[in-house]
Amino acid sequence: MSKIDVHHHFYPEVFTQALQRAGGDPSGWTVPKWTLEADREINKAIGVRKTILSMTAPGACIEKDPVAAAALARAANEAAASIRDSSPSEYGFFASVPSLLDTERVLEEITYAFDTLHADGITLFTRYGTDNHYLGHPDFRSIWDELNRRKAVVFVHPTHGVDTKLVNAHLPQPMFDYPHETGRTAIDLILTDTLNTVARDCRIILSHAGGTLPTLIYRVAGMVPHTPFSVGKSTEQIVEEASRFYFDLAISSNPLTLTTLFKLAKPGHVLFGSDFPNAPAEGIKYFTRNFEAFELDEERRRDVEFGAAEKLFAKA
Repeated sequence: MSKIDVHHHFYPEVFTQALQRAGGDPSGWTVPKWTLEADREINKAIGVRKTILSMTAPGACIEKDPVAAAALARAANEAAASIRDSSPSEYGFFASVPSLLDTERVLEEITYAFDTLHADGITLFTRYGTDNHYLGHPDFRSIWDELNRRKAVVFVHPTHGVDTKLVNAHLPQPMFDYPHETGRTAIDLILTDTLNTVARDCRIILSHAGGTLPTLIYRVAGMVPHTPFSVGKSTEQIVEEASRFYFDLAISSNPLTLTTLFKLAKPGHVLFGSDFPNAPAEGIKYFTRNFEAFELDEERRRDVEFGAAEKLFAKA
């Protein structure tokens, strides 16, 4: 039991009820039944000693009324803090916030989450609003300023697109579309210079091995500097900025993905993740076995399993 799981969700009753009122998860995914007992059972099965809980997409944004969304985020954060307080060696949490389009309420919840509840970090989704504000959008500058001031750990999780139509009935958005969402917001953070300026001191974790970012980064970096779309960054600068992210391995451990990811990520920037309870238990066990079978030197394996996370969450 050595692993620290940084991509692990929970469903407080207020969130489940909000999803039910909305007709379910807009991404097409089934809303899982989550219990603390089942949580501990999967942790034991895959060798996790500590879990960082987070509320998955759409999170508080499922509530369209801003006051209700803020109340949902607050209730979820207090529920997570209560679990942490009852078992601090087993649990931590990333706090939820309302839609980033609601700047004042987001800043209020960031303050409460860090200063009162002592959250380990903040969960942000890849995009907000019907006009696709990705995380590099200038409207989010004051939020990044505050997170940067706090040198916050920021857990970036994909969310459903504005168009929620499915490719087919067998392919809900989290299965295939979510990795593209993560890649899109990551490259947006780079090309808008957000990552290099107002978010420079944040430690940003990208879900699912960075989604499509590791695979496509050289495609973008190799073209942008030589086109009218240039942002004044060289190929090398773009790739270097991409390597600064942290990457969790939730439902992503396979030889192709791991080989590509370890070539991009800086040492100590790859973290273990399971995606429980949204990923099925047998799927989680499958990907965990894949990681354990992947050839890594012992130091790097320890880093992924717990060492990098221990450094990331170390209290100053």
